[in-house]
Parts: sequence; C-alpha cells; structure tokens
Amino acid sequence: MKPVRWGVLSTAKIGRERVIPAMQQSPLCDIHAIASRDPMKARRTANELGIEKSYGSYEELLADPEIEAIYNPLPNHLHVPWSIKAAQTRKHVLCEKPIAMTATEAGELVAARDSYGVLIEEAFMPRHHPQWKRVRSLLRNGTIGEARAVQAVFSYHNINPDDIRNQAEIGGGGLYDIGSYCITLTRYAFEAAPKRVSALIDRDPTFGTDRLTGAIMD
Repeated sequence: MKPVRWGVLSTAKIGRERVIPAMQQSPLCDIHAIASRDPMKARRTANELGIEKSYGSYEELLADPEIEAIYNPLPNHLHVPWSIKAAQTRKHVLCEKPIAMTATEAGELVAARDSYGVLIEEAFMPRHHPQWKRVRSLLRNGTIGEARAVQAVFSYHNINPDDIRNQAEIGGGGLYDIGSYCITLTRYAFEAAPKRVSALIDRDPTFGTDRLTGAIMD
C-alpha cells in the first residue's frame, strides 16, 4: 500500500513532539510538508523533523497538489474553518479534538465532508487504544455484569495566562480540553449517546474559561 502524503497545519507542540514523530514511524505515512505563519519557524521545524517541504502560510500548504491529507492541530477555534478549507481542496483531514466548538460547527464540517467527498476524523486516541477497546468488549459481552452507571473525573492545575487552554476567545477551558475525554469515552464504552444532560459550570474570574464543569448524562 502506498503511503499517504500528509501536510501539517502549524508547528503546534503536540504535533512536533507527539503526533508527527509517531506518524513518521508508520510505513503508511509520509509527512510531506509543514506550515506556519512564520516561514523561518516552519523551515526550522521541517529541518528538525526531517520534513521535505515547509510553507510560510496555511494557504500555500493547502495549494500543494502532492498533499493528500491534512493534520490540523491548530487552536480549537480554528479547527472547523481550516478543516473545511482543507476539504475544499479535496484533502482528507485528521483534526485534533475538540473537532468543533458547537453542534452547528460540527454540522458545517459534516456538510463539507459530504460535499467534497473526503474523510474527516477527530484525532481522539483513546477510541483506538487497545485498553478502551477491551473495556467496550467487556461491557458489550456482559463479562462484568450489567453496567448501569459510570463516573469519570479528569483534572489538572493550570494558572498560566499564556496557555491557550486559559484563553476563552480561542476555545480554552476545561470542558473542551479534558472534559471531552470523559464524555467521549463514556459514549464509546457504552456505545450510546445521552438522552438528557444536566450541567453546571464554574468560570474562572480571571480567564473567563470554565475551570470546573460537572455534568449528569442520562
């Protein structure tokens, strides 16, 4: 099978340190190009990671006819706009979570996928991890009995004002960053979507982001 030629939108840390090195270990991935708004940063990152091409804008990368798929690790509020732009150039998309900021945005992304005939996937590792596949199998087969409830908690301490997770205007906050794990894994394990959701959010008085979110999903 021929490797897929990938282009990476931005030099984000998760891409540089985690995703790109992992993809480069696969014989089915060819990281062909990387882009940044800073041409020098793009070139430096390309050299460090052994990537053939670098671009000083995302538009230039999307215009490269040799690229077949895009990895999008941009800040949350840019996930849908740039994934749609990639779809419009007939490129498949692997987008970091959360794949969209709202249900409306998600619908726009689905419409773009269908309109341009491409694949768009959320880069949510746990869905493909053997550990969680095993959990779902145990629940599906009734191996551990009938599971009627699940309690999920995910937290960490972060008061850095420069961290994008603490910037509400670009999609920061606990729910988008780590609460999404609790929701996604619960739905994945039970193979079902909630019919009713009740939630409370406590917003940080300094950052305006949700620092604590609690939800009950039936």
